[in-house]
Amino acid sequence: METTKDLLPQKILSRKDEITADFIALAENHITDLMAGTAPKRLSASDFGKRLFIHPRHLTTTLKLTMGSSVCDYMENRMVEEAQKLLSETDLSIADIGQRFAYSEATNFTKFFKGMTGVTPFQYRKSVKVAE
Repeated sequence: METTKDLLPQKILSRKDEITADFIALAENHITDLMAGTAPKRLSASDFGKRLFIHPRHLTTTLKLTMGSSVCDYMENRMVEEAQKLLSETDLSIADIGQRFAYSEATNFTKFFKGMTGVTPFQYRKSVKVAE
């Protein structure tokens, strides 16, 4: 059975892999900047597209083909992973953790975190502390 990859010429495949690798490198650098508090805002698909010199829709389509997720999905999942580390490994306040991810209001960070995980940051931290 032929897959999408079997139908695409190798040159196109390698460009898709190059775009994906470049995006991941940019995204990880951005996560690092967010964690360090040096990023003034969270980057959007448009921002990543501009930095990669491609249309944001092309970036999203490429990521869906190569990774099965969008720019937004990737960034949100990485932010949750990093937030969970901070909640379990530090005593930073939830507001401080939210600010690291460019949330000016702790309530917005709490809504984001709960929407992604099903529990509030406080509940997550409490469950990790109980498990130790």
